[in-house]
Amino acid sequence: MAKWTPKHEAPEPLEGPVVATITGGTILWFALFLVQLPFYGWFDDHGHLWWLWTCLAGAGLGVIGIWYVRKRDAAIKRAEAARTASAAGTGETAGTTSPSAPEPKGAGHATA
Repeated sequence: MAKWTPKHEAPEPLEGPVVATITGGTILWFALFLVQLPFYGWFDDHGHLWWLWTCLAGAGLGVIGIWYVRKRDAAIKRAEAARTASAAGTGETAGTTSPSAPEPKGAGHATA
């Protein structure tokens, strides 16, 4: 018996305040680390020391994530600016992505 698989296109990816989201998550992980730090002895005695190091690892990976999404955001803005500038230089609108077709030979130019 064949497995049923839906036949529809994937939705467009959601874009939002990615840098702010990653920064907020990183701050949250670091705050959790600082809150748990005074209880280091209790965590060590009860075998839950990994909770503390998980929060620190989350904060560290979050710092890498902040660096990554800021670079990504800057690259997206540079690409958009370049696309807008090239569209303005060719007289096309910014939303146009179709390449311009070459003119057929002898069309549009009258020579004397």
